[in-house]
Amino acid sequence: MTADLMTPLPYRVVDRRDETADTVTLTLSAVGDPMADWRPGQFTMVYAFGVGEIPLSVSGGEPGRIHHTVRAVGAVSRALCRAEVGAVLGLRGPYGVGWPAPPDGADVVVVAGGIGLAPLRPVIRAALARPGRVSVLIGARTPADLVFTGELERWREAGAEVLVTVDRAEAGWPGRVGLVTALLPVASFEPGQAVGYVCGPELMMRFSALALVERGLPPGAVSVSLERNMRCGVAVCGHCQLGPVLVCRDGPVVGYDVAERLFGVSEL
Repeated sequence: MTADLMTPLPYRVVDRRDETADTVTLTLSAVGDPMADWRPGQFTMVYAFGVGEIPLSVSGGEPGRIHHTVRAVGAVSRALCRAEVGAVLGLRGPYGVGWPAPPDGADVVVVAGGIGLAPLRPVIRAALARPGRVSVLIGARTPADLVFTGELERWREAGAEVLVTVDRAEAGWPGRVGLVTALLPVASFEPGQAVGYVCGPELMMRFSALALVERGLPPGAVSVSLERNMRCGVAVCGHCQLGPVLVCRDGPVVGYDVAERLFGVSEL
């Protein structure tokens, strides 16, 4: 392993947007030479100088810029959420296997739980840019935990079916209450010509992917994004091993035909 693989490149925060009380989307621009181009579903290792680094899925970007959406749950993620415009962070990557490109003409079904919508955001945009129906099913704990709320109507205007549910309603919430899997029976797609993309907490992914298969999608047509404690990003340290899979190399995106047997092993 060469030092270059482990050396982060400096990226400056050029914009930040609060998504929720504890979740922020940072827009980063390379200070010098940029990383290689990313693909939807890939991740980078993001370094807060003096604190540490964590893996973050790419939530979007434009030429010369990359978006990362991060929730404050630990020391590094809290430091990243505090980063203001002008701050410099370290990035290395991109790493891993991304989402399969949405096929032209296929029905695309996206199922997101909480901040799991972040890595799915680029594939939603890609799906809307090609012919075919798009259904976006979103679940969150409460209305206050929904991310990218400003984009949901734009996705609808672009032709997507966007259905939202929360586990617990708050005063004034006009929408659905319940698990995200309850949206699948009312979503508009033909199982025989559909592909599925699922990201969120592991339990949510297990039941959502299974529900898609029970609705008629082949297991290999359903992709999920695995979460693991990735440290090196280059398949050396072994911290992200999940059975026979090294998530940083073989994932994070895998087909449900692969993930099903991994999900089913307790304490793997």
